[in-house]
Amino acid sequence: MKIAWIGTGVMGRPMVNHLSAAGYTITAFNRTFEKAKALEPNVKAVESIKECVKDADIIFSIVGYPSDVKETYIEVMKHVKKGAILVDMTTSSPTLAIELYHEAWKLGLRMLDAPVTGGDIGAINATLSIMVGGDKEVFESVLPLFKIMGKTVTYMGKAGSGMHAKLANQTVIAGNIIGITEALVYAKTKGLDLEAMLGVITGGSANSWQAQYNGAKMINKDYTPGFFVKHYLKDLKLVLEEKKDLKLQGVENACKAYQILSDHGFSEDGTQSIIEYYLRNMM
Repeated sequence: MKIAWIGTGVMGRPMVNHLSAAGYTITAFNRTFEKAKALEPNVKAVESIKECVKDADIIFSIVGYPSDVKETYIEVMKHVKKGAILVDMTTSSPTLAIELYHEAWKLGLRMLDAPVTGGDIGAINATLSIMVGGDKEVFESVLPLFKIMGKTVTYMGKAGSGMHAKLANQTVIAGNIIGITEALVYAKTKGLDLEAMLGVITGGSANSWQAQYNGAKMINKDYTPGFFVKHYLKDLKLVLEEKKDLKLQGVENACKAYQILSDHGFSEDGTQSIIEYYLRNMM
């Protein structure tokens, strides 16, 4: 089986490495060629999508934005062989995922939408949660590969369902990360020791992944990105685009905060930098 991989950034790089370590032959493309080149000799780096996908049985992608996904698959579908399976693991638009699924079908291809959650730590440790939309039999054929990259793999239903599941997941994070931030800001204004306060949070019913991995970073003002502000803001905007008549106040509030944060130069920082929004605007 020959695998093509498009997108070797913070998330894609360790995911590729897990597949390579499992013995798969992989050709990789990244718009910044040096990022793909850094994977050699275990992975073959190429300088075009055409060269990357021409002989591949399965094509994986994890890029930045829905526009990048659309651009990528317009090119992929020009050059991939009939019968290949396309798997987009970007957090992207459910509407676009459905459109690409139908376009692939017309060309004799099969397509899954399979976004992930777990951040860079999950990608590095192969503990990602992967949620998948598309045809069940296609999902089952790719499942062994998903299990190499993630710990929890869930079939969510028809095309677009994986993307909807990821947006639902991002909605949970919106409330969670704001709750942690507000707790720490509140504790700070009351003169509490923030390390002790975080220990209370992580040691009780308020514990969460965000508290464990981003709480200390907030306290120490470590904004090294595990997940970029610009990408999370994109996700929140996708939720607002897809929600129709639903009133999702938490998402709306988080989107506003991250937009202001992005406008003030934090777009390339990690999502934990949201504490700066509170420190700058609410104290």
